[in-house]
Amino acid sequence: MVSSAYRFGVEEEYFLSDAKSRGVVRKIAPHFIEAAQAAFPDELQREMLQSQIEVATPVCENMAQARLSLRRLRSDLAMLAREHEMLLLACGTHPSAAWARQRATEAKRYDGIMRDLQMLGSRNQLCGLHIHVEVPDEEQRISIMVRMLPFLPLLLALSTSSPFWQGRRTGLMGYRLCAYAELPRTGLPELFTSAADYRTYVDTMVASGAMRDSSFIWWAIRSSRKHPTLELRVADSCTRLDDTLAIAALYRCLVRHLARKPGLNSDLTAASRALAGENIWRAQRYGLHGGFVCEKRRAMLPVGQVLDEVLALLDEDAAALGCGLDLAHCRTIIAGGTSADMQLAVYEEARAGAGGQAAGLVAVTDWIAAQTRADEDGLVPQGANQLRGAA
Repeated sequence: MVSSAYRFGVEEEYFLSDAKSRGVVRKIAPHFIEAAQAAFPDELQREMLQSQIEVATPVCENMAQARLSLRRLRSDLAMLAREHEMLLLACGTHPSAAWARQRATEAKRYDGIMRDLQMLGSRNQLCGLHIHVEVPDEEQRISIMVRMLPFLPLLLALSTSSPFWQGRRTGLMGYRLCAYAELPRTGLPELFTSAADYRTYVDTMVASGAMRDSSFIWWAIRSSRKHPTLELRVADSCTRLDDTLAIAALYRCLVRHLARKPGLNSDLTAASRALAGENIWRAQRYGLHGGFVCEKRRAMLPVGQVLDEVLALLDEDAAALGCGLDLAHCRTIIAGGTSADMQLAVYEEARAGAGGQAAGLVAVTDWIAAQTRADEDGLVPQGANQLRGAA
């Protein structure tokens, strides 16, 4: 029998792109926001910049519920965006948008953040995938947060969808975290020894006025302030719905596994955290095509091998949570490439023609928009199968 424990929710951030220019919109049309909020009063919210929106599924007990919710959100919002001459894009960075042209969303919380962050707030033109998994006990939640650190690079590598920045190839598969690292309280959490240790940090920061509450902590993984959940934040916004669900399934199974195995990764040291940081960089730079430093073996292991070894640990968890099919898609990502791989392949094919770089960026934007829609029939652009092989 499939367990309903480890309930979860998925949040996806999207760009809104002008359908004619393919650049991001500077100001969202009020009629679009009104229509979107009327259609999704509980699932949609504005983001700090005008060119972005965020959706959130209801609390889900199984992967089918998450799939149904996200497919509806993606397809209906994409259709609504087209009615207002915009494209909906799920990716970590927009292929061609210039951050200096962006406008902030008018809201009390965002006004305060922008005053604090100054230019860095405007540069936060980035979209992530956030996954909440229910862990009711705070002590266990903080323990799992710390013990999850060695697994975060794999979750990032599988999600990479940000190879472009400001209309240029970055040479990285996941540039998003590079720009995000400019903000305070990002990156990997510290090696907190207990919930009390974590609360000391939060309470001191709040009491001193350094931050308003724990929602101003933006680590790659964090304990949620509003819900008894552990929130994954390391992943890029995934262009393809199947990739989002695969990463959600992998993370959910890992949370359950670490809860069942309290000794696993309980001996992490400062060196362990530093090595996790190195592997985060390697996931950003190479995506699936590099390797991860293994502390115990003192060796570099291919990403595919690391995935195989992790999946072998999770058989019982996948069965208990009914995550097997979505979890298996992680191997499909390894075999066929991430969104970043496909974006680069689409870009190179289009750039080779008469239109050059500009045509390449347009082609990438159109590919992302088509894949984001998550229609029932798949919407695979012409030539994408061949490009998948080339990637």
